[in-house]
Amino acid sequence: MNLNGKTLFITGASRGIGLAIGLRAARDGANVVIAAKTAEPHPKLPGTIFTAAEEIEAAGGKPLPLVVDVRDEEAVKGAIAATVETFGGLDIVVNNASAISLTPTPQTDMKRFDLMHQINTRGTYMVSKYAIPHLEKAENPHILMLSPPLDMSEKWFAPHLAYSLAKYGMSLCVLGLAGELRARGIAVNALWPRTTIATSAIRNLLGGDALVQASRTPEILADAAHAIFLKPSRSFSGQFLIDDVFLHGEGVTDFEKYRVDPSQPLAPDFFVPDDTPPLSSLG
Repeated sequence: MNLNGKTLFITGASRGIGLAIGLRAARDGANVVIAAKTAEPHPKLPGTIFTAAEEIEAAGGKPLPLVVDVRDEEAVKGAIAATVETFGGLDIVVNNASAISLTPTPQTDMKRFDLMHQINTRGTYMVSKYAIPHLEKAENPHILMLSPPLDMSEKWFAPHLAYSLAKYGMSLCVLGLAGELRARGIAVNALWPRTTIATSAIRNLLGGDALVQASRTPEILADAAHAIFLKPSRSFSGQFLIDDVFLHGEGVTDFEKYRVDPSQPLAPDFFVPDDTPPLSSLG
């Protein structure tokens, strides 16, 4: 089983986790829609939708780069319509686009609050909403959110309430849509990393090169997403998955290959529940 001929619509796919998921699907011969804002090179962030398209094509996939701001309803509707027109349908949606600001409430500007909610929660809801009529026609349709388990612990909200609300909003979309769409055969799941992932956001916003060295590569999420998309959509839905725990259940035992620097201890990510099986149990 693979994703040959399947069509994926991935938000925020010009770099990082979104691009890694697209590249993994491209190696199967998938069609990959790169739905992101970056059409021109950014001084601090690598890649554009066009460089991502070149990578997707080189990996064996068929790319469709589209300038999409997930806050813009007409842009989202137009991009999904263009996807279906180009590839004849839509099989998988990955809601990866996200904004982050780890500020306490008094220091959180309301414009930043609005931005995070418009991209994370509202963008996820809207992309999913307009994809549903097309996913209903697919053989094994999936919606995947890059969002955390719904672990309602105070410690995940107190330090950066605005961001946590916006990310958990994505996860609430998983909870609601999984139930709403189950009878239609559309799977809706969440995937979240145990550790920090080596992306531009980690380097530029959170911890610099030191945190990057203590991270795993985006490929761990790409491999996990690929395994999710091969699951039967009518029976595998409403799951909140931690990357390495899920992959271990799929038979993966070598997690060293995902480490940026094996000599460094891994840095834990936010929102990983305390009852998550420990790394030592994964072999």
